[in-house]
Amino acid sequence: MTRQLTDPEIGEITVRKNPRAKRITIRVSPRKGVTLTLPWLTSYKQGMETLLEQKGWILTTLERQRRKLREHPMPTKEEIERMRVLAKEILPPRLEELAREHSFQYNQVRIKNNVSNWGSCSRKGNINLNLNLVRLPEDLRDYVMLHELCHLKHPNHGPGFHSLLESVCPEHRKKEKELRKFRIF
Repeated sequence: MTRQLTDPEIGEITVRKNPRAKRITIRVSPRKGVTLTLPWLTSYKQGMETLLEQKGWILTTLERQRRKLREHPMPTKEEIERMRVLAKEILPPRLEELAREHSFQYNQVRIKNNVSNWGSCSRKGNINLNLNLVRLPEDLRDYVMLHELCHLKHPNHGPGFHSLLESVCPEHRKKEKELRKFRIF
């Protein structure tokens, strides 16, 4: 169940009731705006009280995100399509090359426009790569692809995974830190 509200300072707020939610959460996203999620049995009144208590944080977060968007505007649909074409041209051959070089085997590779991750690996051996990888330096792209290839053998981030990643990408910790400087649109 979803409701739309408008606050003069915050703007549009989406309020959702979710039977799986265990607590009240507030998300502020440059794409989706402010979302208030409530556990099924929580009243809308309780949710709005929480939202008002957090209004300062919400306004600060919105301003920080707006500033970032001014510095690094979100790409247009045309730019996204150009990145998708480039990603399909560059990423699958490079993934295949890295897989061959380090003796990994995967099923399929897909190029997606994810907002929360650079890549993922399914238990079926399929690898998804974010089209935003084309905006990264080549060494960071390779790091993300090697990270996902390592998940073929270790589907978690346990010691075995990190040991394997260390063997195929000795500077992976440094690259992971560098990757945090970049933003997915």
